[in-house]
Amino acid sequence: MFLTNINDVFDRRLQHVANPLQIHGRNTAVNGSGRRGEARRQAGAKTVLLMLLFAPSALLAGEHSYSLADLENLVLQDCGSCHGMTLKGGLGPPLRPENLGHLPEEAITAIIREGVPGTAMPPWEPLLAPADIQWISQQLKAGALVSP
Repeated sequence: MFLTNINDVFDRRLQHVANPLQIHGRNTAVNGSGRRGEARRQAGAKTVLLMLLFAPSALLAGEHSYSLADLENLVLQDCGSCHGMTLKGGLGPPLRPENLGHLPEEAITAIIREGVPGTAMPPWEPLLAPADIQWISQQLKAGALVSP
């Protein structure tokens, strides 16, 4: 019943955006019109829906979405662009163990996951799996990603 209702919703929405080249009621499309194009669009929308439904289960399973080497590079390059290339501070505060010692690991994880509203610190939850965020916070707390 749930998927039938979702399909109905997608079918109704697809009727409104069935042809992205349709402007002010005039159909300017050359290809992709008719039943075949509509079927393709519906299949594409349903595929996206299934991906959105099942992708979070992989993230909840504790799997990393990136290799640990890629995560280390992300911290040094992306985080380093604000927190300094050696993580000693810049636009953002330093991310060295002596500066993070007062924060519990859970707080560091929450900051990475949710960002800090009103600052340049963005939320990383849309881009990283929970296991990735956890690994980064553990490494920062332990000082494993900084050079002496």
